[in-house]
Amino acid sequence: MTDDQGYGDISAHGSPDVFTPNMDKLKSQGISLEDFQVSPTCAPTRSAIMSGRHPFKNGITHTILERERMALGISTLPEVLKRGGYTSGIFGKWHLGDEPEHQPDSRGFDEAFIHGAGGIGQAYAGSCADAPDNKYFDPTIKHNGTFVKTKGYCTDLFFTQALSWIKTKANEEKPFFAYIVTNAPHGPFIAPDKYKAKFTKQNYPKNAQGFYGMIENVDDNLGILMKKLNAWDIADNTILIFMSDNGKTGGGNNNVHGPTYNAGMKGMKGSVHEGGTRVPFFIRWPNEFTAGEKVDALLNHFDILPTLAEIAGIDIADIPDLDGQSFLPYLKDKNHKEADRYRFFHGGRWPLNPENANNQEGSDRWVGTLETSNPDNSIYKNCAVRNERYRFVNNKELYDVISDPGQKQDIADQHPEVVAEMQKVYKQWWSEVRPFMVNENVALAKEKPFWVEYKKQEAAGGIKDWVVPNLD
Repeated sequence: MTDDQGYGDISAHGSPDVFTPNMDKLKSQGISLEDFQVSPTCAPTRSAIMSGRHPFKNGITHTILERERMALGISTLPEVLKRGGYTSGIFGKWHLGDEPEHQPDSRGFDEAFIHGAGGIGQAYAGSCADAPDNKYFDPTIKHNGTFVKTKGYCTDLFFTQALSWIKTKANEEKPFFAYIVTNAPHGPFIAPDKYKAKFTKQNYPKNAQGFYGMIENVDDNLGILMKKLNAWDIADNTILIFMSDNGKTGGGNNNVHGPTYNAGMKGMKGSVHEGGTRVPFFIRWPNEFTAGEKVDALLNHFDILPTLAEIAGIDIADIPDLDGQSFLPYLKDKNHKEADRYRFFHGGRWPLNPENANNQEGSDRWVGTLETSNPDNSIYKNCAVRNERYRFVNNKELYDVISDPGQKQDIADQHPEVVAEMQKVYKQWWSEVRPFMVNENVALAKEKPFWVEYKKQEAAGGIKDWVVPNLD
């Protein structure tokens, strides 16, 4: 899963900017879910994948300020897969809490090779922070609880470590789940020079050079991954998924080919329009799935957990509050039909309650009043409801996304009955998820766990060098 790559940032989807032969190949070799929806920003999407629940039911309403922490006591995807004998590894971006009890090795992962916060080098008021002064090249990475100093570019490192781990599992003939989660192409838009070169020559703006260079670097790494799965003779019986976590970020803006390409969709990252929440989703399983198929049904990030559970033959009937439903029937038959479901989107990110600021340096820019920090006062701000045909935005705009995928015409006045029904179900949904927002009245942590742990390790003997795995 990439970070901030839009649906259109793939050459198979018409991008005039990037060349992504391996993403294109994966799409042609697998099944493409053409109406796959996620959340407008990153931590919410990640929590839905991990839990099978809507992000707000995980307590996640932001990407920082303790509201990026996935609530404790929720069954996670690796915990579910463990029931079926799977071992799980994460390589890259977690972004669901930096405190020890929220870290992936406390949430079911057996192997963890991660950066902190929502990106390498990030630090915010509260607990959300990466290792101090971290960079995209030669970053310090937390590997199974111990910080190591790496050598190389972050995306290359995450894939290399993941492949090393996968190779071990393949040799042991044990079922595994590898969660490779790049921080690319999230800003700051830093890519190796050789990947920026062609964009520099074409006079792309600096940020766009990095953004598109990062995507082409991911694509090369995806190609290496696919070749290794073949070389290790596990490709045919391995499910390989590629997706992004939300819509395209503004870092991909360019003035070379005219307006920024977004596959004709309205809105970008952070928006509850199609361009903010529709992402690429390719899934390949040569032994079971027909290559080159497309599924047009509306499917969601929280559907991933029940889908993988069904594939693995794992009973999840005992797990409460799931929103997801398995989409395995669609993968077996692209014409499969089920009853229409409403899906709900909200950008969250309302101001911090001043009583919870805890005198944290840097929190001033996020603090609101008691009124503006009350989630109920943001119920209709940056929200949407979707079903197979319509997208209802901000409690007033209605679009037929089948006949008008670019959302050019608001048809709310023409369909008052649809508007009334979507208003009704949205209000009901809000009342259901509101009690789950457990992070809203949590004070900002006074310490940043990654900083504390890093300094403790530094004082106790230093940061050891990462041992480069042998993939041959």
